Amino acid sequence: MASDPARTAAQRLLAAALSGRGRLEPALEGLGGLSPIDRAFGRALVMACLRHLGPIDAVLDRRLSRPPPAPIRDLMRLGMAQAFWLKVPAFAAVDSVVALAPQRWRGLINAVLRGQLREGMPADGAEELAPAWLMARWRAAYGVTDAAAIAAAIAAEPDTDLTFKAAATPDRLAELGGHALAGGTIRTSRRGELSTWPGFAEGEWWVQDAAAAVPGRLLPQPGQTVLDLCAAPGGKTLQLASGGATVTAVDRSESRLQRLRENLKRIGLLAELVVADATDWSDERGFDAVLLDAPCSATGAFRRHPDVLWNARPGDIAALAGAQAKLLRSAARRVKPGGLLVYSVCSLEKEEGEAQLADFLAADHEFSIAPIASGEGGSPVASLTPQGWLRILPHHLDGGIDGFFIARLRRRA
Repeated sequence: MASDPARTAAQRLLAAALSGRGRLEPALEGLGGLSPIDRAFGRALVMACLRHLGPIDAVLDRRLSRPPPAPIRDLMRLGMAQAFWLKVPAFAAVDSVVALAPQRWRGLINAVLRGQLREGMPADGAEELAPAWLMARWRAAYGVTDAAAIAAAIAAEPDTDLTFKAAATPDRLAELGGHALAGGTIRTSRRGELSTWPGFAEGEWWVQDAAAAVPGRLLPQPGQTVLDLCAAPGGKTLQLASGGATVTAVDRSESRLQRLRENLKRIGLLAELVVADATDWSDERGFDAVLLDAPCSATGAFRRHPDVLWNARPGDIAALAGAQAKLLRSAARRVKPGGLLVYSVCSLEKEEGEAQLADFLAADHEFSIAPIASGEGGSPVASLTPQGWLRILPHHLDGGIDGFFIARLRRRA
């Protein structure tokens, strides 16, 4: 075991987070061998680093005449995150990362970090927090003011949102330190291992961002047959099943469906789980309602997954939009006449939301918008558009909310 397991783990986590989309979560799951304190600090350190990566890298680019090896740059990043955002004493922030470096790099790391400590806190404004190409897109899509508000949310550590199987009792709310949001989501600032929280072992709740809980609330549930496409990790399946629907959940990942299977057992709910690619699933059944929360760039999910911003590439959006179009066509043909289809993405990019919907409606005249009402499903009032769909932005709710596009459609009877 390394002499500083928490910071060694943080260096490994940061490398994983920046090496490709979806690599941070498996790395976090690999921290089981650490003590709870080391595990918590290692995670907090890497998340602080990712939330402030733009300002940190701006400083390093200015102070370094040539790029050092990636592991050395990561140690500098972690040193700055400790000193400026986790408030670790300056000497400890510097010495702890210097000690993890090969001897030949220690002088450089020491000089860079101590130089910035003398200069003070790096600029941490909206323009520094997001990748420049994403900021340009958000300004073009939403205007300068909203783009700045979106980016400002990157730096904020979010509270945890929970969906309860049944209404949370006042005693349970008090134990969790939680409060209810519109729609019934419970928000808590509690930290630590979820499995130790009150009500977890009893299967009373699951973690689900307030925005992610909205799509499932836009569908009728008791006695209805509902298809949840691209269902994993399964929060919406749990919602629909707890609401009394007969749910079929389809996802192409067996391992992700296994996690859903475990959560269904913990919560005490039933659903049919199918491992299949939703674009060419051979089942010909029709459903009263279909929910498609499509794979996307996930730029709206940066509050809990800031690594998505630094792994996204402009070309990803067009490629994902093509896949979403195929999924929408597949979802549509499974809706019974007169039934509902909800399409959602946790993306801030309009190609994956508004433009995707426009293309679908132009090609399939059996569907039309089933307008969403103001505040329906617990959605922020500011998120409702004149067209009757939702464009949820992270600053539309006090305390933050994930960015989402959500539209509800009805098939002609």
